[in-house]
Amino acid sequence: MNDSENKIVYFASDAHLGLDIHEKPIESEKRLVRWLNEIKPTAKALYLVGDMFDYWFEYKDVVPKGYVRFIGKLAEFVDDGIPVYMFTGNHDTWMFDYFEKEVGAVIYTDSIEIELDGKKFYIAHGDGLGDPSKSFRFMRKFFRNKFCQQLYKLIHPGLTMPFGYAWSRHNRKKKLGTPGEQYLGEEKEFLVQFAKKYSQSHDDIEYYIFGHRHIMLDLKFCDNKRIMILGDWITNFSYASWNGTELSLKKYIEDSCK
Repeated sequence: MNDSENKIVYFASDAHLGLDIHEKPIESEKRLVRWLNEIKPTAKALYLVGDMFDYWFEYKDVVPKGYVRFIGKLAEFVDDGIPVYMFTGNHDTWMFDYFEKEVGAVIYTDSIEIELDGKKFYIAHGDGLGDPSKSFRFMRKFFRNKFCQQLYKLIHPGLTMPFGYAWSRHNRKKKLGTPGEQYLGEEKEFLVQFAKKYSQSHDDIEYYIFGHRHIMLDLKFCDNKRIMILGDWITNFSYASWNGTELSLKKYIEDSCK
């Protein structure tokens, strides 16, 4: 069971496991698992804030192959009393009940508001929150439509899986290195603008945590509020930690002497 001295809550997002841009996908998964191994002794809870997979679609009896190290590690967390909370992102929207049944994780398909150590947090992947792109909003609505999901399930996975991976890979390669992958400034970052607007009617929320944008951002606003965008596990290998009093944004740097 989880030791009473384990007081750190960890947050990570956008691993996009299965994406083969910089290195073999298996190496990306192994790095993520090494991080999980390192944080496990101090972990109170783990929040995975969306797009942990570059493509994921569950049929009733079929799920994407691979990721056994990562999924097994999540099951180990839960079995040892460390709760795992997984958010669906825009790349793994079609996460249904597999992780709940097989791993014991809690799945969130939308944003949540929670209290940690007396502080109020707003947590969401971030897609759909103020994004000005009409095409993106249309695609998001289409992908989340229950009827469309059922129609997609009628197609054999031998066709949908290769298509899904190819579509996702094309989109990510197209975005790498573009201005959209960089901080756009406080006035143009739609998640920053969303948090500011939301806080006007939810003054009790002090911390906003998002994924989706693939940038590392720790920004204070309204004197006592902070927005944190978690980066990714493609180029940043970043995560956040909450120790009960302090929220920190860090990069995972492996010890080369090990």
